[in-house]
Amino acid sequence: MLKPLIGLVERASLKSDVPDFRIGDRIEVHQKILDGVKERVQVFEGDVIGRQNGGIRETVTVRRLVQGEGVERIFPIHSPRIAKIVIKKAGSVRRAKLFYLRDRVGKATKIKDDVKRQTKIDLDLKQAAEAASRAAQEAAARATAEGGMSKTAQKKKARKEAEASKKK
Repeated sequence: MLKPLIGLVERASLKSDVPDFRIGDRIEVHQKILDGVKERVQVFEGDVIGRQNGGIRETVTVRRLVQGEGVERIFPIHSPRIAKIVIKKAGSVRRAKLFYLRDRVGKATKIKDDVKRQTKIDLDLKQAAEAASRAAQEAAARATAEGGMSKTAQKKKARKEAEASKKK
């Protein structure tokens, strides 16, 4: 009785823009970090060595080497703090967890490439870049049609008008 209700509540919080990445893939996790008052995005790139749970509680373990030392971080996939996840390279492995990489160094940590999935990922990235450039061009065209002022120019104009009104 309780599980279907919990499922309904959780379904509303699930992210829809999570890419289809697997164990062994190299991914970039863009995480929102609070720096005092400002909020910035920090990127953590590494190999996926494990995925746990499912639904809203799903987490991914990402491992990378920093100055010869292995660093692992666990990210909740559907967290609002995760800005986006980008697949950099598709890997082909035969295990569900790659914890054996912790004991290996150098070339022994290399993961075999999955060429079929990599071509699909490259195609998707290319299409996304084209869509973003088209959107930017349309926004620029709209801005020039409306008066051709950028946000910076509008702010400067508003500041000058405010100073002029103070002098009167």
